[in-house]
Amino acid sequence: MTLKTCDRSENPWHKGAKFFQAPASNMIRIENISKQNSHRILFIEATAALNRGEKIGLVGPNGAGKTTLFRMINGEELPDEGQVSVEKHVTIGYFNQDVGEMAGRSAVAEVMEGAGPVSVVAAELRELEAAMSDPDRMDEMDQIIERYGEVQARYEELDGYALEGRAREVLAGLSFSQEMMDGDVGSLSGGWKMRVALARILLMRPDVMLLDEPSNHLDIESLIWLEEFLKTYEGALLMTSHDREFMNRIVTKIIEIDAGSLNSYSGDYGFYEQQRAQNEKQQQAQFERQQAMLAKEIKFIERFKARASHASQVQSRVKKLEKIERVEPPKRRQTVAFEFQPAPRSGEDVVNLKNVHKKYGSRTIYEGLDFMVRRKERWCIMGVNGAGKSTLLKLVTGTADPDAGTVTLGASVKLGYFAQHAMDLLDGDRTVLEWLEDSFPLAGQAPLRALAGCFGFSGDDVDKRCRVLSGGEKARLVMAKMLFDPPNFLVLDEPTNHLDLDTKEMLIKALADFEGTMLFVSHDRHFLAALSNRVLELTPEGIHQYGGGYTEYVERTGYEAPGIHA
Repeated sequence: MTLKTCDRSENPWHKGAKFFQAPASNMIRIENISKQNSHRILFIEATAALNRGEKIGLVGPNGAGKTTLFRMINGEELPDEGQVSVEKHVTIGYFNQDVGEMAGRSAVAEVMEGAGPVSVVAAELRELEAAMSDPDRMDEMDQIIERYGEVQARYEELDGYALEGRAREVLAGLSFSQEMMDGDVGSLSGGWKMRVALARILLMRPDVMLLDEPSNHLDIESLIWLEEFLKTYEGALLMTSHDREFMNRIVTKIIEIDAGSLNSYSGDYGFYEQQRAQNEKQQQAQFERQQAMLAKEIKFIERFKARASHASQVQSRVKKLEKIERVEPPKRRQTVAFEFQPAPRSGEDVVNLKNVHKKYGSRTIYEGLDFMVRRKERWCIMGVNGAGKSTLLKLVTGTADPDAGTVTLGASVKLGYFAQHAMDLLDGDRTVLEWLEDSFPLAGQAPLRALAGCFGFSGDDVDKRCRVLSGGEKARLVMAKMLFDPPNFLVLDEPTNHLDLDTKEMLIKALADFEGTMLFVSHDRHFLAALSNRVLELTPEGIHQYGGGYTEYVERTGYEAPGIHA
């Protein structure tokens, strides 16, 4: 997470680069860039622009170069060829997943420190205040007081005295309690530190925001707050996100990284998907028409090339074929195909919680909870942080016991549980295949290799050690294990957290065809709407059950999450 003020005259272009003067409307111009990382070519003469006020979604498969593009715009990397031009005096705030060290001050102080020019002025103000009370500097006091007046005026001009209030407002929007705001930032988990880093950028309000996966680690209430914040943000925005609903509500343009090129589409992510599919369809049709024409011409040439009477016609057609520009077939992206094997049928009553009580220390989570899940129901659980969503899943799966009351699984129920902590339990020294063999010692290599292939680990990928896997790869591996011996009752705790858009879509399609029962927690509204047919809402006022899925829940309640209502 960085702040940078860029000046065209200072850009360290590589030797021999031709200077490009960006037009007034282009805050950032990417001009004919080529870039190679190790043996992988990321960009080939790619061009794009970011204009004032534009809100752009950056998309492309994992490894396509999204983060590299951010780093080049921010001046942390240079293209091998071409150039990235940034308009003079433009400030850039860059949020990424590497938040660095945070410790020794409160969360609110950490956020204020990143507030751009105002934080620099605030630091000088503190230094001058200390100097005014230093007896050893009495002979400088006139100059110190004069400078203090100048700096104080500048601080007021930048609305510095309202800075702490604004910082607290941003942190509250990202679901921080007052206690968390004032506590040592070093005691926060990695996910909460990410929110602090994001809050620094939001408080700064730079001319350009580069946000690399800002929706990761956010609950649904924080996501909706961030949506509203970014909609009213007047600067330019370039962002990636694995949350299609979040993307759709903010961006008005998509830049796609595809085979080294940067392709622009006007519209949101949904429009981009439709347009891309239409373009592929048209390209496929053009390819097939050309292939048919080429086959016809080649057949004529082969048939008559030995006849002197047709020599001129054959020669003419050979020359015609040599001049024709070949239409390429559309590039097919590799996507993971999840396939659920049929599971044995469970009884009608899948799980029954009766008069369940649960406390953690002095905090009561459940007091007399009654809840029944029946076959083929798909319950999504809604509630703010700390409401007890994950606790309910742990009670149902037997990984936590109630203090009182009973939790009973029904007849012939075969449980599959996806939990976030399961990814932390992967043995880093084992390869993907070895870990699956450890889990299923009697299965044999062939079916386990086939299973790994279904979940995106093809060829040599099965020999990757678990420690080098990305978050998405770890999530897919844990799912592979869960689904190898198919359950009829799926309990899922944030299953899409680390999945990219394409993989998430494949999972949704597979789960839509799943014939068993589901109980799940997710902050992804597309996932909730696509798969739920029941909603359990946990609120301080009580627990409410809704027939119909998440879409009906929103229509009936008028809000997208309980915390928004509160």
